[in-house]
Amino acid sequence: MATLVRTVAEEPGWEGSPDRFQNRELSWLDFNERVLALAEDQALPLLERLKFAAIYANNLDEFFQVRVATLRRQQLAAPGLLSPDGLDATEQLQHIADRTSVLAKRHSQVFTRDLKPRLSRAGIRVLRWHQVSEDAQAALTTHFSERVYPVLTPLAVDPGHPFPYISNLSLNLAVWLRDPGDRRTRFARIKVPPLLPRFVAADGSETFVALEEVIAANLELLFPGMEILSQYPFRVTRASDVELDDDDAEDLLRALEAELRRRRFSPAVRLEVDRRMPNHLVDLLMRELQLADAFVHRLGGPLGLVDTYSLVDLDRPDLKFRPFQAALPRGLMRDADGDVDVFATLDRGDMLVHHPYDSFTSSVEAFIEQAAADPDVLAIKQTLYRTSGESPVVDALIAAAEAGKQVVVLVEIKARFDEQANIAWARMLERAGCHVVYGLIGLKTHCKLALVVRQEPDGIRRYVHVGTGNYHPTTARTYEDVGLLTADPVLAADVGHLFNLLTGYSHRSAYDSMIVAPQDLRPRIITMIRRQADEALAGRPARVTWKLNSLVDEEVIDALYEASHAGVPIDLVVRSICSLRPGVKGLSERITVRSILGRFLEHSRVYRFGDGTADEIWIGSADMMHRNLDRRVETLVRVDDEAHRARLRSILDLAVGDRTAWRLSSDGTWIRGNGTKRGGPPLQETLMLRAGRMTDR
Repeated sequence: MATLVRTVAEEPGWEGSPDRFQNRELSWLDFNERVLALAEDQALPLLERLKFAAIYANNLDEFFQVRVATLRRQQLAAPGLLSPDGLDATEQLQHIADRTSVLAKRHSQVFTRDLKPRLSRAGIRVLRWHQVSEDAQAALTTHFSERVYPVLTPLAVDPGHPFPYISNLSLNLAVWLRDPGDRRTRFARIKVPPLLPRFVAADGSETFVALEEVIAANLELLFPGMEILSQYPFRVTRASDVELDDDDAEDLLRALEAELRRRRFSPAVRLEVDRRMPNHLVDLLMRELQLADAFVHRLGGPLGLVDTYSLVDLDRPDLKFRPFQAALPRGLMRDADGDVDVFATLDRGDMLVHHPYDSFTSSVEAFIEQAAADPDVLAIKQTLYRTSGESPVVDALIAAAEAGKQVVVLVEIKARFDEQANIAWARMLERAGCHVVYGLIGLKTHCKLALVVRQEPDGIRRYVHVGTGNYHPTTARTYEDVGLLTADPVLAADVGHLFNLLTGYSHRSAYDSMIVAPQDLRPRIITMIRRQADEALAGRPARVTWKLNSLVDEEVIDALYEASHAGVPIDLVVRSICSLRPGVKGLSERITVRSILGRFLEHSRVYRFGDGTADEIWIGSADMMHRNLDRRVETLVRVDDEAHRARLRSILDLAVGDRTAWRLSSDGTWIRGNGTKRGGPPLQETLMLRAGRMTDR
């Protein structure tokens, strides 16, 4: 490869230049803008568009809580540190402020000028207080008096009452009052109760008034004798990434609980205000929250549109995607009683599952439940990164422990935004008798693994599930993921060794059919890329085709650039962040980057190296990001069964050929595909049709 590296270095302006990378944060904002485009897409059902508007809002909340907060800390701790594309923290924050200000207004206008009127014409009305009838106002006032008023606590701000703490993502009312006695003006803050429904039914089951409107209309009950001059909603976002020094934590669970309590008082990173709010009130909030004007978003319409998720749940199938039923996985066997028998299926061969097209309930969930109930199963070992509130998987693990089986569960309690829920799962599993561990110090355990040990007539046999998604029955219906269920003894031995590393002490770093981060995932990926470059230089067929969530790691990107320069065609399907620049002369002419967003969230990671049936195909939990390669326990598993490999090739070919996909141009802009009939149906429609044919059979 030395010759190849020298060839790249000879191209002026690229080797070592920060211009060969796109900024990670701005690329993420590009992704969220693509989500916003789905909210704007009039070809989609109305409530699905509203769902995408809510997803956009939730995504942006998390971006400010984590990424903007991280850059704010970097401004103070390492102001001279540059991103791979050559920007310091201050420059990145300025770019983010400029982009998010424009996008926030566009998002607000999508709701107020497009979605809201269309919802109204469809019978779902979100009205202001003055737009509902007197009878409805009377009913809402009664609702306020009985269910809202007792919860509210108005907080005054004056020399005797300091400015109150404003909690993260809280919606509030800034109230400006005058005392008739001394004619002096006063400021007060009211927090809109987060545990009450944000949109209150009025004038019928599908007519709603925002809760802050109901509170604003009844302020005289909260401030009797005071003159209400004005009131305006505002919303605050605070830093929320957990900073935990595992090395100093003797009890990781208690240390995380303490950190979560401290996180409530983290610095503010964004202020959203009603665009009508006068400058003196905005200045007051900015001063107290210590925020610059660049991170104040002045918006029309309801703030916190993430709460419109509740409207998406309305029973209006006419305004949603047509129902879809997942198919039973191919080759799945049943026992004499007609129940799914995963063990009998795996006795005949491996099973590749592709969710949501293949039923998660009838495959992965059934695997864990059958293992829990089977008297011949001796032990179950599983990783849990995220799971649902009512989790059949957790229930099965508890039942297995109560039945006397050895159950080991690695709960990643540092899973971002699920820390509190995972702490609760950990304690529940411990009470049931499961052995609960929290992984390795300094690393998050992100791999998706389950290992079942079963006593069979010819001895002990181990069964394995390796997936690209979480053991989360709810998201398995909307997240696209692949998984492998197998009794292959080599892979089972690898997974067993990895669990020993995670739960005990082990220096094993070599695996036979699995690649593990952070031990060797990056170098192995780069080696496989360079192998394709060698094939191309030798005049033999070569190709790299990947489907993943994010591509950020500079070493991996540079290896892809080298392979492109050597003549390797490279097709990348990247849902979210992409720091690589495709189609650049002298750098990446043979690289294409696409992004597919639609009904299902494309979440699988599939890595193909080679052309034709002599290729290698790997699936697993890892994206090509620093955190996945350096700070997480991740796994990739090679798929060897030719029928399964053919299916994965088909999925990759459909993704690369999807004419509706967004395409990244060499100048960093994303261009949406036209979706012409000539290109065939999009990826997800094709796979749904295939699943439908399987169900019909």
